[in-house]
Amino acid sequence: MRLLLIEDDTALADGLLHVFSRGGYTVTCARSGGYAESILLAQEFDLVILDLGLPDKDGFEVLQTLRARKNATPVLILTARDAVDDRVKGLERGADDYLSKPFDMRELEARVRALIRRRYGSFGSDMKLGRLTIDTAHRQALIDDQPIILSPREYGVLEALVVQAGRVVSKDRIAQRLSVGDEEIADNAIEVYVHRLRKRMEVCGLKIRTVRGLGYLLEKPAHE
Repeated sequence: MRLLLIEDDTALADGLLHVFSRGGYTVTCARSGGYAESILLAQEFDLVILDLGLPDKDGFEVLQTLRARKNATPVLILTARDAVDDRVKGLERGADDYLSKPFDMRELEARVRALIRRRYGSFGSDMKLGRLTIDTAHRQALIDDQPIILSPREYGVLEALVVQAGRVVSKDRIAQRLSVGDEEIADNAIEVYVHRLRKRMEVCGLKIRTVRGLGYLLEKPAHE
């Protein structure tokens, strides 16, 4: 799962990066609103954690811009502003949750998990599809509870397909999930990762279809 952390407090950002990375998330940090907006245009995330007191613009502006672009990525506001008016303003402008500083890390982690479950249905630390299990906490795939060896990018592609099982996932969307910073992922590289995954998935009866001109689709087992 990919998180975008928009926080200008270096010590807090580093602490959250450590905790969430240890929990199996891929975390990108932005220290300003303008940089965050540029990242959100170029990459896809499963959740945004947003501070309001940013150095270049108010976090509410970042939230409004995100929603104006019809981007429905869940947003959790994490801020020192604890007034009721600010909470109401944040939720009315499109935030999915609001947590005031200081906070308990366990509560923040629980709220993050709840928002991701809400987005992807019954999603916890594991995702199951037939005989395949995706352990997101350890970024590992298992077939019949036996780990299979995947490169980090192969795992990233598989996670993207499992999250959207039964739906077409475009190459652009996969590239966004795999990229770090300004890195570009070539289409032919994605084709190689998918080719390798097809062979692995055949073992457990899962098929990855190429939908010409659109992307890839991981078919759900008939009994799912």
